Amino acid sequence: MRKLTYYVAATLDGYIAAPDGGYDFFPFEGEVREAILAEYPETMPAHVRGPFGLTDTPNRHFDTVVMGRGTYEPALRAGITSPYSHLEQYVVSRTLTAGDPDVRIVADDPVALVRGLKERDGLGVWLAGGGKLAAALRDEIDELVIKHNPVVIGAGIPLFDGPFAPTGFLPTARRAFDSGVTVVTYTRT
Repeated sequence: MRKLTYYVAATLDGYIAAPDGGYDFFPFEGEVREAILAEYPETMPAHVRGPFGLTDTPNRHFDTVVMGRGTYEPALRAGITSPYSHLEQYVVSRTLTAGDPDVRIVADDPVALVRGLKERDGLGVWLAGGGKLAAALRDEIDELVIKHNPVVIGAGIPLFDGPFAPTGFLPTARRAFDSGVTVVTYTRT
């Protein structure tokens, strides 16, 4: 069975984006960038894979991505309708309709979607965001990979934006960088 991994950057105060969905305050340079490109090359959008030298780099962890509308919208605003063409792409949204044929829009029941994806053969399933979708899928998340950034923003889109529901995870790996970024992997207890 495949696992669902919520792989995401977060601030020290638990936000994955600014209130407007922006995330340009997260650094992506130096040793952090090199580590991410080496370990998670498939998490780079298709339009930057070439410039980053990843054109022929195979996927290491994921062959499928699930994201909410807010995570998908920045690509749409830039005119990119299939941001992860090297992955099977799903967008959970009640407001989006038909779009790119390589992106499947799922209007309801993200839990059923993920359970079906987990039953298939292949690499893992990447939950790219956002906070409301992560909260809806909390019981399906097998692993968290959080890039903790040494910044506090005070408000924004939380890592999990849902009801109070304590859910245990155990840290199983940690990598710290000189920039202050720490990538921590957590596994469901």
